[in-house]
Amino acid sequence: MDEDEWLLRHGLHPDERGLDERRTLLAERTRLERESRGQGDTPLMRLCCVQLFHAGALDDVLLIWRAKTAGFDASCSIDIQLLCGGGLSRTRTYLASHPTKEHQSALRRLSDCEEAGDFDGFSPTEQSAAYVAYYS
Repeated sequence: MDEDEWLLRHGLHPDERGLDERRTLLAERTRLERESRGQGDTPLMRLCCVQLFHAGALDDVLLIWRAKTAGFDASCSIDIQLLCGGGLSRTRTYLASHPTKEHQSALRRLSDCEEAGDFDGFSPTEQSAAYVAYYS
């Protein structure tokens, strides 16, 4: 299934029951992208990240981070803001509260991007509106 089919079938705002399906698909596509560059279908990965962003669950932050860092194309396609569906402050607090290398790496990148101005004027609502406009 490609990005267009997935979007048509599921939309941008999945209900709670459909989130596990997105998480499973994103994890599988991330694995494929890591193992064989270009095989993960980064547009589909990005769409899954947007859907998870809309759910705003902090437990998805690391899953989205793993997708973003799966390869060069994924890094370029998956916006850093997608980690922050639950809000920038809550995401920073969540990442800071976990001492794993992976969490700290995501926090460093988030902080670097924040310092560079990538989060100026950021809000999940405004970011969501941008994704709705992009995908419509």
